[in-house]
Amino acid sequence: MSEAKVSVLDWGFLHSDVTYDTVHVWDGRFFRLNLHLDRFSQSMQRLRMKLPYDRTEIATILANCVFLSGHTSAYVDMICTRGASPTFSRDPRDAENRFIAFALPFGSVANKEQLERGLHIAISDTVRIPPTSVDPKIKNCHWLDLVQGLFEAYDYGAETALIVDTNGNIAEGPGFNVFAVKDGRLRTPANAVLPGITRQSVFDLCSELGMSAVAGDIGPSEIKAADEVFITSTAGGIMPVTKIDAATMGDGKVGAVTRRLMSLYWKKHTDPEWSSPVSELASLINKP
Repeated sequence: MSEAKVSVLDWGFLHSDVTYDTVHVWDGRFFRLNLHLDRFSQSMQRLRMKLPYDRTEIATILANCVFLSGHTSAYVDMICTRGASPTFSRDPRDAENRFIAFALPFGSVANKEQLERGLHIAISDTVRIPPTSVDPKIKNCHWLDLVQGLFEAYDYGAETALIVDTNGNIAEGPGFNVFAVKDGRLRTPANAVLPGITRQSVFDLCSELGMSAVAGDIGPSEIKAADEVFITSTAGGIMPVTKIDAATMGDGKVGAVTRRLMSLYWKKHTDPEWSSPVSELASLINKP
């Protein structure tokens, strides 16, 4: 990592002209790697970026990063930047797109204590960049709205933030989606959000369990009146929330629905339909 470099002329650095995706490895297995590769490919296509690597080659590079790092549980990034033009042209079509990948020790939005007691979140007044300006389905590094929301949350005394869309409804937080549970039914924001892979995993788990889970508008007062709230991210999975602003969720403890989904989510990490061994991809590295 200390030897990795990116040009200061790269548009990814100068203009945030970049897309990325992050997959995690748990106990030596990639979790839902195919879904992450799908989203990464779709994001590059929408941004008109191209790489000299096909899907299998990218997966093998990611596995090699994990293998070389020595981590059995890791946070693995794949990044495509616009790059720079060798002639210093300002035409993005002249830029040579760049690929970056790395593996770090697995990290979580919520620490061990927060996972047990639940997070305290503040709803920021900051408005999420509207989808008509930047498509949130493209995973991007336009985080100034999210960072502003974080500072407002810290000022309030909370641990992280939710920001709102242009209609004043809940959107998402810095690196995570959010779900509200009311009378056993789940709802997650539909507008101005990245369709997270862990968010999709919750829909899939609910389908297995016969539980209702839908995407739609959620107002600040509605989410504060929820029985349970949790956030979802590749960095941590399903994580409970027990306080929003000054409102306590339910009885102030992690709810039964949240705990059930958390347990099943981690069990899926050994399911071959949801995960794949890093070693299988890493073994391709030395093949001709």
